[in-house]
Amino acid sequence: MFLACGASFGAEPPTPVRQTELMTLLKHDCGSCHGLTMKGGLGPPLLPDTLTGKDDQELARIILDGVPGKPMPPWRFELQPEEARWLVDRLREGLK
Repeated sequence: MFLACGASFGAEPPTPVRQTELMTLLKHDCGSCHGLTMKGGLGPPLLPDTLTGKDDQELARIILDGVPGKPMPPWRFELQPEEARWLVDRLREGLK
């Protein structure tokens, strides 16, 4: 199976407008627990080096479904699977 940078076959990237919305969600909503610079807080750090070795599909699943028994909420009500994978790609690049 060939998956590059978390992209899946046939999935269109989010539109530029949606990308802006997703970046706002990432910085504000995710940042409220993971830290505004993703260095950690209530949630673990989400920096490129801390994500090394973690599976892109599993990270996208965590974004979509949350982690039962932990403060990580599900975002499936707000995000499509390809958008969760797009967010994983942004986290792997590091927020600027």
